[in-house]
Amino acid sequence: MPSTVVSVSTATLLLVLDLLGIAVFAASGALTGVQKQLDIFGVVFLAGATGLGGGFIRDALIGATPAAALGDWRYLAVPAAVGVVGFRIHPTIARLARPLVVLDAAGLGLFAVAGARKALDAGIAAVGACAIGLVTAIGGGIIRDVLVREIPVVLHREIYATAALIGTFVVVVADRLGVPDTLTAVVAIAVTFVIRVVSKWRRWSAPVAARRDD
Repeated sequence: MPSTVVSVSTATLLLVLDLLGIAVFAASGALTGVQKQLDIFGVVFLAGATGLGGGFIRDALIGATPAAALGDWRYLAVPAAVGVVGFRIHPTIARLARPLVVLDAAGLGLFAVAGARKALDAGIAAVGACAIGLVTAIGGGIIRDVLVREIPVVLHREIYATAALIGTFVVVVADRLGVPDTLTAVVAIAVTFVIRVVSKWRRWSAPVAARRDD
């Protein structure tokens, strides 16, 4: 009986993390679509692609078929609803300078944790779980940026993938130490979010190759 309780609790936690991650990344995609002056279909489609992309990649890598987004109507309903709402209320939030950064940072943390946790539950080793968590976190953002013809944020000098990778590392270490899943998720999400937002605010960047003028 105790193992059943733990299993249900973990499944519920993963569902909540997934849906929250989808919602915030979908909002990021919707706002990007509004900024690019897409029509309502384009905004909703971009919201869905951004919110669901990382999860599709994760499930494909761990062999979870059908993908979670295809087996539960909530996975499709959440980004669709967020896309419509974002399209309707965008004049209210379009003037704010920070919503995209904050939403993207929140989605980054949520998906990094959900991806790593789901990989561990599927029996993936620690290094593989970190890699899958990272791909889950950055996948939706890459799809969003490619669709609107921008260089993906992960390829910029900004601290982006590094923040997600640190979050997955927290999940893996906490799992080895036997820390409760909920506490682990909260700490890992907070760590990822803070690193991303602070690095953006302080303009921290990763090193790039020096240019050579012939």
